[in-house]
Amino acid sequence: MSVKRVIGTETEFGILSATQSNPIHLSAALVDAYASAGAGSPSGPIRWDYRGEDPLNDARGFRLERASADPSQLTDNPEAMAPSGPVAVRRPSEAEMSMPRASNTVLSNGARFYVDHAHPEYSGPETLGPLDAVLYDRAGEHIARDAMEIAGRAGTEYIVYKNNVDGKGATYGSHENYLVDRSVDFDDLVGALIPFFVTRPVLCGAGRVGRGQRSEEPGFQISQRADYVENDIGLETTFNRPIINTRDEPHAGTRWRRLHVIGGDANLFDISNFLKFGTTAAVLWVLENSGVGLELDSLAIADPVWETQEVSYDLSLTHRIALRDGSSATALDIQASYARLCRDAMTAAGPLDDETRLLLDTWDEVIEMLRTDMFAAARKVEWVAKYQMLEAMRARGSMTWRDPKLAAFDLQWHDLRAGRSIVDRLDRAGRIDRLFSLSEVVQAATVPPENTRAFVRGSLITAFPGDVYAAAWDSVTVDAGGESLLRIPTLNPLAGTRDLVGDALEAPDISTFLHRLRG
Repeated sequence: MSVKRVIGTETEFGILSATQSNPIHLSAALVDAYASAGAGSPSGPIRWDYRGEDPLNDARGFRLERASADPSQLTDNPEAMAPSGPVAVRRPSEAEMSMPRASNTVLSNGARFYVDHAHPEYSGPETLGPLDAVLYDRAGEHIARDAMEIAGRAGTEYIVYKNNVDGKGATYGSHENYLVDRSVDFDDLVGALIPFFVTRPVLCGAGRVGRGQRSEEPGFQISQRADYVENDIGLETTFNRPIINTRDEPHAGTRWRRLHVIGGDANLFDISNFLKFGTTAAVLWVLENSGVGLELDSLAIADPVWETQEVSYDLSLTHRIALRDGSSATALDIQASYARLCRDAMTAAGPLDDETRLLLDTWDEVIEMLRTDMFAAARKVEWVAKYQMLEAMRARGSMTWRDPKLAAFDLQWHDLRAGRSIVDRLDRAGRIDRLFSLSEVVQAATVPPENTRAFVRGSLITAFPGDVYAAAWDSVTVDAGGESLLRIPTLNPLAGTRDLVGDALEAPDISTFLHRLRG
């Protein structure tokens, strides 16, 4: 029994510069400099193929009409869907090749680095399980640091932040994606996951100075995203943000649906990230294998949107959440119920693998720490560590929560520049429990995971850099020297792994690779 499932991450970074103010231009310059330097792909930028994108497909069983969609929802190119088998693609003309294109590149670790709206975004490669999801999310931080250094050689200093708010009303996402068996009824997913997501930030919030979307009220809260939750369910991601997002774009055939989670915080602590990904994967396993059960029904929250903010503001962790059946429970009570249910169901079904055992033990351990001695969890839970340091600052300086020094500390916490980040300093002092070493993170920035289709995508870029024309989650388009380009489908996220294609990658050229792959 395992928490291993296909997980993907999307991190939008904040960006600033002392000499430029337009975040779109800054983001484009950062991504273009990194791509052109060959840091992610030896041959420079690799195009993104939008043909498999379908952002208006709703998990509730319909598709939003393009004419009715907000422009921010149109992240696709409305062309034909990805093919089911290798197909020839018209070779672009020289004029088309020279036309400007959006700042974007596909990396040798299988990830995508590009500009999304006004932010540089790192979309990590598909990973199999929460541990690899943590590793490749941290690889994105390393890539952002490299991009700052490379882009800064032209004379402009770029400052990239891994956070979710600017304190002035804007928020940007740190999204999670989980493949879920489509046999699970979507209404069951909604009912089971709403109480879970409302209370999950006590384990994995990043913490924030200020309350309200524009930090209208002084104070500290657990979650960076809580003030921006305005609905319980919906397709939107940039406005009227829901607890359960219904965008169903699995890039993985008909067996799977995509659970697109938009309410999580961007974490810099490994354990917070591990709990974020792992507990969600465990709950999904229960839904796929054991059904919802009466116990989850009993956790239904009377007003989940309201309680999202209340949980985030409750630093004592004692707030009683009103449940639909008339009873009440704290966020820790609800998380403990999920943890117990997952442990019981998974243990009863068979032996646990090491990753699942680590996840379940860590879940229980952190809940107990938060109940009995909150600051004992400071090495593991990001918001607790930030809150502890801010409270020490307030005590030393007799500060109120309105003091701008506290807001500046909050921003510096998420600064990704080496030596400037508060988290970097804590890490160097050995005050953060890490799951991966720096050398492992550096390697993951260039080497793809071996157990998902990201392996063939990233490895092709490394092995035949001049022959990869474009890529998407569900295809790679290569130039094998013929009259047309060839689009290779990668619809199965568990195909294209080292075990399946490793020998073919030893081919001397792309044509031989394709011949061996077909064989």
